[in-house]
Amino acid sequence: MKKILLLVFISMFIQIGCQSKPELIKKDSPITEIKVQKVTPEKRKNSLAEQLQKPEVPILCYHRIRNILSTDGANMKTYSVNPTDFAKQMKALSDNGYHSILPNQLYDYLVYNTKLPSKPVMITFDDTREEQYRLAVPEMDKYGFKGVYFIMTISINRPKYMTKEQIKKLSDTGHGIGTHSWDHHMVTKYVGKDWENQLVKPKKKLEDITGKPIHYFAYPDGVWNHASIAEIKKNGYQLAFSLSTKRDETEPLFTVRRIIIAGNLSASGMLKSMQSSFNK
Repeated sequence: MKKILLLVFISMFIQIGCQSKPELIKKDSPITEIKVQKVTPEKRKNSLAEQLQKPEVPILCYHRIRNILSTDGANMKTYSVNPTDFAKQMKALSDNGYHSILPNQLYDYLVYNTKLPSKPVMITFDDTREEQYRLAVPEMDKYGFKGVYFIMTISINRPKYMTKEQIKKLSDTGHGIGTHSWDHHMVTKYVGKDWENQLVKPKKKLEDITGKPIHYFAYPDGVWNHASIAEIKKNGYQLAFSLSTKRDETEPLFTVRRIIIAGNLSASGMLKSMQSSFNK
C-alpha cells in the first residue's frame, strides 16, 4: 500500500512540473550591461609631399649669452650674444606678436596638421652652457616664452655648464629638452659604438634626469647625412635639427632648419634675418 501511494505521489509531482510555465523575466529585473570597448581611429599622417608644403617655422639657435670682448676671435664673436642684446631680441619678438613653440608642437603641425599659435617661433640653445639657464630664462619668462635646450651630456655638472638640477628644473617649468650628442662629435664620423655613445646613452641619461621621453636631436655643427638619419630614427627620435642648410626633400622631419643668431645682430637685425630666412 505504501509503495502504491508513493508511486501516485511521484506521478502527480511529475505532471505538475511538466505543466508549469517558465518564469518570465520581469520588466524591472536588472539586466547585465555588455560593455563594448570603443576603438579610437588612428590619426591620419601627412604624406611627405604634404609635410614639405607646410611653411617652415622660424627657429633661432643661440650658443653663448655673454659679453663680447674685444679680444674674442671671430668664432667666439659669431657664437656669442651680449645679454643686453638677447634681452632686446626677446622683447622684439614679443612686441611683434611672436609666440614660442616646442618641438612636440612642431612635430604635430608637420605630421598631423595641428594648428600652431599665430606667428610661431622656436628659441633653441646648444651646448649646455650655464648662462643659457641663468641669463636667458629670466628674459624669456618676461614674455611667456619657452626655450628648447639641446644638451651635450659630457658637460653636465662641469664648471660653467648646467647641472642636472638645472636641466630638471627647465623641463619641469615647461622648457624643451633634447640631445646634442655626448661630446659634440659630428654624426658623419660615427662608427661602431659611437652610435650608442652619442645617440642612445645621452637620450637615456636625459630621460633619467627629466623623467620624460626625449624625442629630439640637434646635429653637432649642424652636419648630417642619410646614414645618421637612419640611426636617429631607429633610436626613437622624432625630429632632428640642422643649421642653415635646406631641409632634405626626402627627410624633412630629420633636417629641420635653424639659423644661428650671431653676436653682431641687433634686435631689428635679428628680426630681418629671421624673416628673410624663413618667409620664402
